[in-house]
Amino acid sequence: MFINISNHPSQTWSSEQQIAAKQLGGDIVDIPFPSISSQADYEEVFSSAATLADVVISQYNPKKDVMHVMGEMCFSFALIGLLQQAGFICVASTSDRLVTESVPNHKEVIFRFTRFRRYVNLFE
Repeated sequence: MFINISNHPSQTWSSEQQIAAKQLGGDIVDIPFPSISSQADYEEVFSSAATLADVVISQYNPKKDVMHVMGEMCFSFALIGLLQQAGFICVASTSDRLVTESVPNHKEVIFRFTRFRRYVNLFE
């Protein structure tokens, strides 16, 4: 399975992104990304990441399932490290950022999905 841990449910993805996810892992499962307070210290962030990692590790198979992790950077870093230690492949979605400025100080940004990129596994 392709496990999407992000603030962007897979049903809102482009068809290209959905196809790419299914090619990597098969069926897509969404796990909502937790809300991480900007005031949270490292211990709180790591504790939240460890809690989610425990849930994921107990429910999914590192030999079959791929983890897509995108969200608050410190939490993502901790979660990815824990998942990689358990043997999971973790990926990020990449996109081209198209920006137009129609009037001063007003920008419209469109993100066009490009591919999934594997996070470097420091534990291999």
